[in-house]
Order: sequence, then C-alpha cells, then structure tokens
Amino acid sequence: MTERLDHTPAVAPVRGPRALIFEVGSPESRCTEAPAIDVPLGKIDALLGGRARTAPPTLPNVTELEIMRHYAHLATMNFGVDSGMYPLGSCTMKYNPRINEDACRLPGFAGLHPYQPEETVQGALELMVGLADALGEISGLPGVTLQPAAGAHGELTALMVFRAAHTAAGNPRKKVIVPDTAHGTNPASVAMCGWEAVTIPSDERGLVDIDALKAALDTDVAAFMLTNPNTVGLFDPQILEITEAVHSVGAFAYCDGANMNAILGKARPGDMGFDALHINLHKTFSTPHGGGGPGSGPVCVTADLAPFLPGPLPVAFDSGGLGLGWPEYSIGRVRSFYGNFGVLVRAYAYIRALGGAGLTEVAEQAVLSANYLKSRLETAFEVPYGPTCMHEFVMSGERQKAENGVRTLDMAKRLLDYGFHPPTVYFPMLVHEALMIEPTETEPLSALDAFADAMLAIAEEAASDPELVKGAPYTTPVRRLDEAGAARNPDLRWRPAGE
Repeated sequence: MTERLDHTPAVAPVRGPRALIFEVGSPESRCTEAPAIDVPLGKIDALLGGRARTAPPTLPNVTELEIMRHYAHLATMNFGVDSGMYPLGSCTMKYNPRINEDACRLPGFAGLHPYQPEETVQGALELMVGLADALGEISGLPGVTLQPAAGAHGELTALMVFRAAHTAAGNPRKKVIVPDTAHGTNPASVAMCGWEAVTIPSDERGLVDIDALKAALDTDVAAFMLTNPNTVGLFDPQILEITEAVHSVGAFAYCDGANMNAILGKARPGDMGFDALHINLHKTFSTPHGGGGPGSGPVCVTADLAPFLPGPLPVAFDSGGLGLGWPEYSIGRVRSFYGNFGVLVRAYAYIRALGGAGLTEVAEQAVLSANYLKSRLETAFEVPYGPTCMHEFVMSGERQKAENGVRTLDMAKRLLDYGFHPPTVYFPMLVHEALMIEPTETEPLSALDAFADAMLAIAEEAASDPELVKGAPYTTPVRRLDEAGAARNPDLRWRPAGE
C-alpha cells in the first residue's frame, strides 16, 4: 500500500479491488423471496433423466443493495471513452453521442425481426438505402453493401469481389501487394482469399516506395492494398501515381478505410483511383466499439464492381416501394441477415445530424488535435516521420530505452497511473518502440493538455527514476499480468477456500 501511495500521481483514478461477490453477504441474505409452490412437485432426478445435481450450486447470498454496489464498482474499474481519453492509434476511439443510442432503441427499429415481410419494414429499408447512398457519396464509390460486420470482414469481402471479377475475366491471379505499414488484417484477408501476400517497404518518408511497388507489379497481381492516410499518420501525395500503376497491369486498388476520419469531406478514395474501400462505422461514424463488438464494415466499390457485391441488398423498385434484391453476379451472403442493423441506425443518425459541413469539421478537428499533441511531445520523444501528420502520429520510445532501459511498454503501463488508456504500442512495426497516438476530434483542449502533461511527466520519470516506470502500474486493480499465461490458462471460476 505504501508503494501505491508513493508512486501514485495526484490525478490518478481510484479503481482499487474489492471483495468478490462470493465473499460478501451472509447465508441468510437474499434479494428476493420466491412465492410458495402451488403445484405438485415432481421428482427432479426423473424429470432430468438422472442428470440432477447432487448438491446445490455455490451461489452468493447477497441483498439487492450489495448486488448494485458490486456492479457499480465493476463499472468504475472498467475504462472507456466515457471515463477518460482513449488515444488508441488507428482505432478512432471517439465519443459516441447518446442521441444515436436513443435512435437505435426506438421501438420501430429495436423491435424488428429480420424475417418480417418487406412491406412491414419499409422504414428500416429506407434507412439502409439512405445510409448506403451517403457512404457512396462520402467515398466516391457508388456500389455499397452494408453486410460486413467489421473492418477485417469488409477487407475480406472486397477481396472476394476482386477475385470474382478477375475470375469472370478469365484470370483469378496469384498475389496481392501490401506495404509494410499495413494493418495485420490485410495480409490475413489476402491469405483467406487464396492469394499470396507480397510486402513492399516504405521509403524514408514513411510513404509507399513507388519504385518498389512498380517493380512488384505484374499480371499475376490481383490487387494492391493501401491505408491512406497510412498507419504512421501520413497522407500519400503519390496516390494518383500509385493507383495508375496498379491499374496499368489490370490489378485493383483497395483502400483500407480505417483512417477515413482524417479525410471526411476533404478527399474521396474513389477520386484517388481506388476501386474498393471498407469503412468502419464503429470508428469514423461514432458507433460504439471495443470488447469484440458491435462493429460494421460496409464496402464501397466502383460501378463496374457493383454487380459482384454480396446480397441481398436494399433496393428501390421501379414499381414503387423498397425491398431486397441480388446483384447480377453476387458473391453471395457474407453475413446472416443484412448487417448489424443497430450499428447502421447509429451511423445514419450521426451522418444526418452532422451533414456535409459537420463531417468536414470532424476531419479538420481530428487533424488539428493530432498535430497539437505532436507539437507538445516531439521534444521529449522521437517522432520519426513528419513534420506534420494527419489524424494520428507515431512516436518512438527508442531514446528512453537506449538511455535508461525504459521500454515503450513500461511507459504505457505508467500512463495507466495517470488515468489514461495507453496508445497503441509496437505498431506499426517499421517504428521501433512505437507509440501510436490518435486523440480524435471529440477530445477538448483540456484533455489533450492533460494527456501531454502526463506523457512529459513520464519522460522525466524515465530519466530520473527509471525503476519507478518499470514497476508501473500502481493504481490498477491488478499489476502486470503474465499476458501469455492469462490467455492460455485463464482463471475464470471462483472456488470456496480449501476447494
């Protein structure tokens, strides 16, 4: 406890452990009283075919108040955008407006069943058509499917569309090129489509090495996958030359839309020459994400590729009304039903609330916030690429490691003691000891300054008292875990003492 007090910053949150729910209460405690049974009792063992328990389960005996305090405390131990800044690079952990939550919970949306007759869900279909039209306009790519349930799922869907188009042309091709700044899901999606992933290096500026790309292009290449802006937070000014080179060998250009937040209303992937794009609604368009979901990764494609999109798609019939239809050469379903509908409602509400001018302001504020943080931190940390960035930037902890033996992981753990979720660490891998920071447009200046002050304080601690930083965190319910062991041998069950 002394160590915790000595090493705890004044701004540290209070998230200490408490007794487990099994360890509170008493045998006579209960939060409800069941009514007396007024029907004949059967023989449980016979009813269950001999599989009845021989002893009752060990359950906590607690009052309703104790239950409420237990779950309220668990909520304070959790970390989310609602409780503090969440600067995970390439994750766009922006605030999720509560009015969007209200919209998706309207009975007319929340109470729908996906197998209802189409004539009874015209409002839902109209929303989906409207969202698809908006995403097509924002991206510059008119063909849109809302089915994919996540960004990686969208990547896979787009590559399946590419494969179908190449196969229809008589040559499915053999490989896909990805830069070394790519998200790890890019080569994984390539492999799942049966192609070989070929990685090309970045140049000294952190951009696509155009000569390496042209050397790798041939008629066996099916596609080139690029995140633009890329994962070091830079927009590639060579983009038109890149897509032209890709198209010159008959390949498709794919844009990983993970970083669309930086260019909303400013630039459209379709105008850059991309043939397909996935958009993370759970990032760019403010729907909640993290913890495994919910997500949504719609795919936007050119008019030429639209006939290969997965179906069914919401469409407007010439005879009037809305329904579901199949593209002519569809690759089939990629998800049950029609996508994560509740996420689609949230994103639609967000787009309609902001409008074109508001979405443009999102990009402007995101870029401004990232550059402000970068300017405050670049004297204490190495920033290998610049001089300016888009919506995120990558620092290196190489100096702290070389001079004091303090790793990026140590500084990330110490940041927890200051009440902030750490940035993305050790990615992208072309930056040693990387810290990838994305503040998003929703953080106020006071939060940006508080985060910068914390990072600068940690840099000073790394120089003056490196062991302090190496021992962090001190304020969390648990300290440093054996992460590999916890994943492979999870301890998820409470057992009474002595069992």
